[in-house]
Amino acid sequence: MEEKVIMAGFGGQGIMAIGKLLAYAGMLEEKQVTWMPSYGPEMRGGTANCAVVVSDDSVGSPLISKDGTAAIAMNLPSMIKFEKELVPGGKLIINKSLIDVKPTRSDLDVYYVSANELALELGNGKVANMVMLGAYIELTKVVEVESILKAFLKVFGENKTDLIPLNKEALAKGAEAVKKLQEV
Repeated sequence: MEEKVIMAGFGGQGIMAIGKLLAYAGMLEEKQVTWMPSYGPEMRGGTANCAVVVSDDSVGSPLISKDGTAAIAMNLPSMIKFEKELVPGGKLIINKSLIDVKPTRSDLDVYYVSANELALELGNGKVANMVMLGAYIELTKVVEVESILKAFLKVFGENKTDLIPLNKEALAKGAEAVKKLQEV
């Protein structure tokens, strides 16, 4: 198994955070991982993306170039830029809350998740990134949700333990959203 995912959006949407969580979760499951961040000129409001590779075997390169298996696009510029980096049949998970156009490629498996609305249903718009991560994990089974929750403490520290229930709910909302899409 080897998953190559690009996560992208505006700075401040928690893109790097979900990338780190996925990488740490992979390490906790004793998989081989790489995490490669990329920031635009501004941290908050500029573009941000990261590439995460999770594999059962050694990872040859942290770069994802035309060989991505999935992309999480939190905003329109990210979808436009990164849909072309996926292999045919790759998974493109689109934040339907902020993207109202369809991708140009027809050879991808596309999933529309209303991440912002689902996060607001939980009472905190800041967990839209976790909704999208939950959707990705449900689709790929790359790591266990419990590993993400264990990684949460590694990434954010013990003093953020109180945020775990909310983030667990956000992951479940994302998983539920794509399960409904697959039933249609």
